[in-house]
Amino acid sequence: MSLDTASQPTADRPVTALAELRAQLSLEEKVRLLVGAGLWDTTAIDRIGLRSVFVSDGPAGVRGVDETGLETSASFPAPSALAATWDVDLADEVGAAFASEARRHGVDVVLAPQVNLQRTPVGGRHFECYSEDPVLTGEIAVHVVRAAQDRGVGMCVKHFVANDSETERTSYLSRVDERTLREVYLAPFERLVHEAQAWSVMGAYSGIDDGTTAAPALEHRPLLTGVLKDEWGFDGVVVSDWVATKSVAAALEGGLDLQMPGPDGVWGDGLLDAVRTGLVDEALVDEKVDRVLLMAQRVGAIAGHEPAGALRDEVFAVDVPAVLRRLVARSMVVLRDDAHALPVAPDAVSRIALVGPNAVSPFVQGGGSAYVRPDRTSTPADALAAAFGAEVTVHAGAVSRMLPPQLDLAGRCRTPDGETGALVEVLDADGAVIDSRVVTAWHGWLREPAEHAVSVRIRTTVALTEPGHHEVGVGTVGRHRIQVGGQVLSTGEKVVGAEVILDSSVNAPAPAVLTIEVTEPTTVVVDTLVQAVHPVGYASFARAELVHRTPGTSPDELLAAAVEAAAAADLAVVVVGTNEEIESEGYDRTSLALPGTQDQMVKEILAANPRTIVVVNAGAPVLLPWLDEVPCVVWAWLGGQEWPEALGDVLAGRTEPSGRLPWTLPANETDVPVPHAVPVDGVIDYHEGVHVGYRSWLRLDRTPAAPFGHGLGWTAWEHDSATATLTADGGLTVDVTVCNTGPRAGREVVQVYVEPPAGSPSGDRPVRWLGGFAVVHAEPGERTTVPVRVDAQAFRTWDTARSGWVTPPGTYRIRVGRSSSDLRHTVEVSHPGSSPADPDSSSSTTAHP
Repeated sequence: MSLDTASQPTADRPVTALAELRAQLSLEEKVRLLVGAGLWDTTAIDRIGLRSVFVSDGPAGVRGVDETGLETSASFPAPSALAATWDVDLADEVGAAFASEARRHGVDVVLAPQVNLQRTPVGGRHFECYSEDPVLTGEIAVHVVRAAQDRGVGMCVKHFVANDSETERTSYLSRVDERTLREVYLAPFERLVHEAQAWSVMGAYSGIDDGTTAAPALEHRPLLTGVLKDEWGFDGVVVSDWVATKSVAAALEGGLDLQMPGPDGVWGDGLLDAVRTGLVDEALVDEKVDRVLLMAQRVGAIAGHEPAGALRDEVFAVDVPAVLRRLVARSMVVLRDDAHALPVAPDAVSRIALVGPNAVSPFVQGGGSAYVRPDRTSTPADALAAAFGAEVTVHAGAVSRMLPPQLDLAGRCRTPDGETGALVEVLDADGAVIDSRVVTAWHGWLREPAEHAVSVRIRTTVALTEPGHHEVGVGTVGRHRIQVGGQVLSTGEKVVGAEVILDSSVNAPAPAVLTIEVTEPTTVVVDTLVQAVHPVGYASFARAELVHRTPGTSPDELLAAAVEAAAAADLAVVVVGTNEEIESEGYDRTSLALPGTQDQMVKEILAANPRTIVVVNAGAPVLLPWLDEVPCVVWAWLGGQEWPEALGDVLAGRTEPSGRLPWTLPANETDVPVPHAVPVDGVIDYHEGVHVGYRSWLRLDRTPAAPFGHGLGWTAWEHDSATATLTADGGLTVDVTVCNTGPRAGREVVQVYVEPPAGSPSGDRPVRWLGGFAVVHAEPGERTTVPVRVDAQAFRTWDTARSGWVTPPGTYRIRVGRSSSDLRHTVEVSHPGSSPADPDSSSSTTAHP
């Protein structure tokens, strides 16, 4: 049966007041309300007291709506870091921080959170997602969304649905069976509708084939209308991902409410005509207008209406930097600490060798729409010097980047007239100069050239002073001619538009470079002509990444200097990790290995100084072939602007790194159950079904480097006992007694997993799955009991024959422990089960250690 067979009444809303407003609108005005007015705002209609609703990315901070790129924002840790805390109270604080940042930037709706699942570790936006588990994802996201909306700021949950990788992301079709959709990929969205009453949901670029209907996400009526709106009662706005709308009638009837951006695009050109010609029923337009008006009312965009939310007056009562610093410190996961190296006593350290490419330049934000320009920046060296009062030396130790660094215009460049910098000229279709400027700082972009601009020419002369190999070049997209040193390195005639934004090729274009052997000081002329891009739905730009790699120090010399410094230090802190060339929206990774020579660096630093702590600065899993050799390893995420200070807090003992992995860390690339996400003939087949993430590792009986839920903190814990009580609604309360047996106060994450009845006839169920969790704090020697709620939904499975949920009867094994593999207690629960017409009832439990 189809996914949209079941339906329930929609949630209550003030239909009378909204209908009165809508009745004042002409057809033209109603259609305009369903199309963005610009990149980040909806249409305002002053005569009914309706202002624009402003939206903004994103998952790791609120960027704002200033297209100059100069606006700064609080840079949040990547969302996976929040999930690593497993702490719903902290998620409430993060939701409040989102609301505070949104109001500070004049934003009404934040395009976050992303609740797609981390199906494969190579996914380019893996760091933007919370977890590979739907329960952990849903629980954290519910608290973030509810806390923000309680303060009058809307959250737009994305990307609906099964949009879990980046390769061909605007066109691929996800083939996911109905049961897997219901139990796994739809589950976080369902919770956000029912428990957080999310005000907006974003539809994905990609498509879904659920076995009954194959269609782009924005046209998939059984999912968007049948499940999301009719069955779940979602009363908010379904907004398109940017420039994702591909049709008028199919998307409108499928369930899309608001095309973004605007005013151009498919709906901007065709929706009004579709209504006038009878292709689209005006009543359907009215229903969507009501949704847009309701969102506007909720955020206070209609005159006489304050933003919704009981806590809206507290929106600025948040110390955002303090929340972020505590968050990133607590999110760090101690993967290994055999020598009890954490925390480090400050009075025992006078000299620290800080080593690694990411120690020199930490990677604190992933690439793409998650990026914000931080309010502040700092260095790990300064943070550790402040935390320990010690001498800190910094050494790269390895090479990790493939692309050359940006050209230093102010330091070594001259225009054709001899001025410092580069000459930038904007040209029209006839090649006439319509704008000209000399720039001494160039970050690769010219923002918003004139509407009639066709190309941009950049000329400069680069001084090459150091002996050895130099690489000078330009990276761009679209029509171009790149000439360096009189040689034409690259030409292209293809005129590009929004597609280079959607596939993120514009973010890191591979440069064409000229290699020059310098024996004595010389100069080289760069003369490049690039396209002025005018993408539908986005601001115009020209892209020219001017790069220059100097001879510099060889990898061997970098490593030798780092080894010497480590040998002379009391403590070596090695920071390894990824960078924006690897983790970004728009493309998936091709390898899980650390880039460059970092693995060799770790081994040689450890040999030089056994008192070594390795810090992994990455968002998504990477291979750590030396994990069993290093005495102490801390996974430290992409931590945003407060990352250096939070690292100092962790190492010096101010804040416990109490994180637990929200995904599985592989030991070998060949063991990964879903090693890639490359479409075959345009289709990604979700062949593993409900066995996503750690569930597949368990099913295949493979051993990872660290399992889902793993993390040591800096103290020790015993799980003394566990008892369970089945509740009237078919759920479970598990009371777990734990004792802090270590020397320091700490936080434990108690995890409860469910295993199905033996010989269950209900289909291919996972070996075990997360049912619930709770965070508990205890002082040294303190014993405490924490209740863990396991919802009735944890026992249910989707019956495709009945198109409904059922709970198979039988004896379930409830496993309590510290990770999906470190299980300390088992409680057997006899569950009577239920069908769609049968409520669950009480039962008995038996505990086993």
